[in-house]
Amino acid sequence: MKTTTIKYILLFVAQAALWNYFNFTQYLLLVFLPVMILCLPTARGPVYLMAVAFVTGLAMDFLVTGQLGLTSLALVPVALLRRPIIQLVFGSELFARGEDLSFHRQGWRKFMLSVLLVTAVFLLVFLWADSAGTRPLWFNALKFALSLVASSAVGVFVAYLMLAESGERWK
Repeated sequence: MKTTTIKYILLFVAQAALWNYFNFTQYLLLVFLPVMILCLPTARGPVYLMAVAFVTGLAMDFLVTGQLGLTSLALVPVALLRRPIIQLVFGSELFARGEDLSFHRQGWRKFMLSVLLVTAVFLLVFLWADSAGTRPLWFNALKFALSLVASSAVGVFVAYLMLAESGERWK
């Protein structure tokens, strides 16, 4: 197996353990699944990424005894918007050259912005579907803000872990 696949599986298990055993507060949802989708190789197309996101979300919901399909519902739009987000933040030359993302080449500031964007997409869909109009807006807004800040901080570290083998500054 490739190291990317092994890292993806290990981080998936870490996310499942985090959701199962460390429920900090009802105002915080710590998630780094969108960052894992962001860090997959850029050569993969959106259909493949959406299939991976769907299976990942469904397996996560099954393992953490959540509502089946809720995580998939929020993760598939992240996979769909991954390419436009990468083009917006990192530029289109990344795809023109056929390069993968590299934490060292692109820098932590750009990764922070991309992690913020994919996490925001995930949280917007997840919290909207999870509340289903039963929670007040202030609760969802507070949960979104706290979760976005905490998840983005953890997400940058996860991106660094997933892209660690690209240690060279330039090829």
